[in-house]
Amino acid sequence: MRFIRKAMIGLAAFAALPLAAQGPVPAPAAKKTEATVPAAKTPAAPAPLDPKDLEAWMDGYLPYALERGRIPGAVVVVVRGGEVVLQKGYGYSDVAKRAPVLPETTLFRPGSVSKLFTWTAVMQQVEAGKIDLDKDVNAYLDFKIPPYEGKPVTMRNIMTHTAGFEESVRHLISSDPKAVMTLKKQMPLALPERVFAPGTTPAYSNYATALAGYIVERVSGENFDNYIENHIFKPLGMTHSSFRQPLPARLVPHMSKGYPDITGKPEPFEMVIPAPAGSLSSSGADMAKFMIAHLNDGAGLMKPETAKMMHDFKAPGVGPLNSMALGFYEQWVNGQRAIAHGGDTVWFHSYLWLFPDADTGVFVSMNSAGKDGAAGAVRSALFHKFADRYLPGPPEKPAQVDAKTAAQHAQMMVGNYISSRGSFTNFMSLFGLLGQATIGLTDDGKITLPALDGLGAGARDWVEVEPFVWRDTGTGERLAAEVEDGRVVRWSIDAGSPFMVFEPAPASVNAAWLNPALLLAFGIILLAALAWPVRVLVRRSFKAEFALQGQSLRAYRLSRFFAWLALGALAGWIGLIAAFSADIGSIGGPLDWLIHLQRILTPLAAFGLLATAGWHLWLGIQDKRRWTMKLGAVLLILAALILVWVTLVFHLYGFGMVY
Repeated sequence: MRFIRKAMIGLAAFAALPLAAQGPVPAPAAKKTEATVPAAKTPAAPAPLDPKDLEAWMDGYLPYALERGRIPGAVVVVVRGGEVVLQKGYGYSDVAKRAPVLPETTLFRPGSVSKLFTWTAVMQQVEAGKIDLDKDVNAYLDFKIPPYEGKPVTMRNIMTHTAGFEESVRHLISSDPKAVMTLKKQMPLALPERVFAPGTTPAYSNYATALAGYIVERVSGENFDNYIENHIFKPLGMTHSSFRQPLPARLVPHMSKGYPDITGKPEPFEMVIPAPAGSLSSSGADMAKFMIAHLNDGAGLMKPETAKMMHDFKAPGVGPLNSMALGFYEQWVNGQRAIAHGGDTVWFHSYLWLFPDADTGVFVSMNSAGKDGAAGAVRSALFHKFADRYLPGPPEKPAQVDAKTAAQHAQMMVGNYISSRGSFTNFMSLFGLLGQATIGLTDDGKITLPALDGLGAGARDWVEVEPFVWRDTGTGERLAAEVEDGRVVRWSIDAGSPFMVFEPAPASVNAAWLNPALLLAFGIILLAALAWPVRVLVRRSFKAEFALQGQSLRAYRLSRFFAWLALGALAGWIGLIAAFSADIGSIGGPLDWLIHLQRILTPLAAFGLLATAGWHLWLGIQDKRRWTMKLGAVLLILAALILVWVTLVFHLYGFGMVY
């Protein structure tokens, strides 16, 4: 599931896409008088996609990539023409037992690739006339989703991630089986705020997918798990697959362990709480059957016209970039359109690509993120290298933007941006501050997006190929921006994310100034807090009297008390972030006490420090104290103002537990 484990998921989009491994090497730049142009790539004749060639090629790539990335095991499946070309396991499903990955029976957790099964179920119900893609989904629910700007949510909005929900992580993933709950209970309990008008802004939502699963459950009259088993698994003969959590007893012996990396201990089976969004456990062989069904116009699942409706839909997006189909999303490579979906739980990392025109499908899943999140680079390189070998395309067009214009456009892009996939109305918005995407410039004036560099062999080489459309010379992936009145209003990228956009960070929450200001503020607060006991020790040592007495002494001590309280609040947030980054499930229940405490302690510390520092300054002015004491009080007031600002704009207060 595209969970944002990555301090997220720092809830920041690209933090969830770490990586290394060997990827495509950018072509050397050719000299020219205008913009630098990527060298045209002449396609080689495609290699034969037969079992012998494919296995040899895969054996040459994947074992080294896994070893380099410190990933214990993987399964890879390739289908073509209704047949399995290759299904093979690599490495171990259980490191301690040296148990190999068996593609026929070993289960992996495909994460958000599970959504494709939910979307398939939705389309079956559309075909049956029980769901209308463009009808208010409240018609199918037993609770009400409030309108936003007078507009309801539709199933088409949900399937294209434009329902407008903010990120929701409280009821997301856990290692505790007791955290699992029915969709009937979870859906009204976990309903997040809507922050965008429906149909206007892609913003990925696990909650919305689970809502779609609940609607399938209600209109079909079958429990969601039963529905998937009866209408997808059984028709396709998928005998080693389940959405159930915990796993049925017969499948438990086949479940791969999940690991931090090959040196780590195996982790508990993950409970994906919004189950339709990512709770699938499945073998490589079963995933092959699912891919073949969709490549064969939905055979065994739906009518060809229903499959075409699902696969060929193109939701509006940013410029010429990849867009959402219904549930699937586009991934273009070498002139070939793939419909795809990636998936990440905390421990498993997967991707599924279908090339309808080539009647070819590829699925890969790994049981660890590996060293420095290497799994993301491994699957990205697999996609591009597979396409270069077996689905080569026409030469790339040269850049058309002149050097002067390219430099101006690149400069316009520089700045900090906020992902539409994030929290905006609760304390989790703080994670957005820590994970804002930053666009800068290279020494030669090209744009650079460091958060994306880990997805390939190294830094991207972005060349502007048409106004406000950049292409990476190594992968062919694009970045495009929308501009209004000479100002960038939003941008997105091809690299697996037509379900979110990035908008300029408003000045009020822009990390470019706010993070340094916070560091400075806490530096001042730390000095003030430490000065209190140090002064006491010095006075005792020299048997000296403190100059402040009465109210002035009381104001001084209170300001230092609240300085220590502010440091305590900071330590609490650091602990919360660390716990969440290590285990995303820890925040949804086990750490509720800390969340409540922090949202009491933080505003108390911020406003208390501001009030007492102001009182201390006022008394210092009245008593005509030395300028150094007045300056210290002024600095402490400024530090407190920054804390108050952060507390208010990032909602670090209150008692609501929907986040």
